[in-house]
Amino acid sequence: MRATLIYGAGDIRVEDVPDPRVQEPTDAVVRVLRSCICGSDLWPYGSMPVTEQGERIGHEFLGVVEDVGSEVSGLKAGDIVVAPFAYADNTCRFCAEGLHTSCPRGGFWAANGVDGGQGEAVRVPWAQGTLVKLPVGEDSALLPSLLSLSDVLPTGHHCAVTAGVGPHTSVTVIGDGAVGLSAVLASRRLGAERILLMGRHTDRTGLGREFGATDVITERGEQGVEQIRELTGGEGTQAVLECVGTRQALETAFGVARDGGAVSRVGVPQYTEGPIGFEVFRRNIALTGGVAPARAYIEELMPDVLDGTIEPGRVFDRTIGLEEVPDGYRAMAGREALKVLIRP
Repeated sequence: MRATLIYGAGDIRVEDVPDPRVQEPTDAVVRVLRSCICGSDLWPYGSMPVTEQGERIGHEFLGVVEDVGSEVSGLKAGDIVVAPFAYADNTCRFCAEGLHTSCPRGGFWAANGVDGGQGEAVRVPWAQGTLVKLPVGEDSALLPSLLSLSDVLPTGHHCAVTAGVGPHTSVTVIGDGAVGLSAVLASRRLGAERILLMGRHTDRTGLGREFGATDVITERGEQGVEQIRELTGGEGTQAVLECVGTRQALETAFGVARDGGAVSRVGVPQYTEGPIGFEVFRRNIALTGGVAPARAYIEELMPDVLDGTIEPGRVFDRTIGLEEVPDGYRAMAGREALKVLIRP
């Protein structure tokens, strides 16, 4: 089959790789209908050292079950399924607590001999606990929005939930990428009263307003902090959703947080130190967030996608074939595309 590999910064190739097959009785093989490029894929795309063999990449996909192992129940060939960005057995103590990303038998796509999502098919470990059936056909117009359940929508939702967003909450969302826009959508869904979106790309912030943002702040750093303070009577917002992953974004998050509020970070951290000293301690600001356990949220979010209450698939603004994936990476890295949808 064909699949995407990364050989180093800026070097994405689509090549022939072995066809996936059931290796363990708990496996399934899924033919990919839709995949995509994630903003977090751009970190290795921008900085990965050169390798001779190349590494598989991609962690968001939905597709059709083609084969299942002997110990897999509840799934059969022909089922349409979505996979969260981390696989898990869904039976351990951590999974029972909704922390599937800490499952001792779980793991991540494109690592340790497991296929990446940006290919024609994927071997899915612990398929019964990982995959979620979708009540749609292969040609459903809802596939882009249902694909968002793999990562970007649950990540935005996790950011909002861990920050305590609810009715009457004031929220600042830092970042106008797909995760930030999903955090706006999640905050509105949870009943937030005011949602301030920090971003400077008008096409993205325009979508953010349609998703529920009440204010858009284009300034960054200290100027951005000052503007949000002005807009909130000098207090800042109760919840701050950091969806970028840079130190500057984290510093901004603490700068715009209301005393006693919470900063939730879901942007993959590109730093090892941050502003968590006495000033944050004195203001009683909580730091939360982390890797989103997407599997824990899929069933909760899916009904609103199916009935059209929310349309998270609108974050996809370009669709390409599998052979065009290198161009898709260049488009996202160059800010020519918000999030690229792949149709193998």
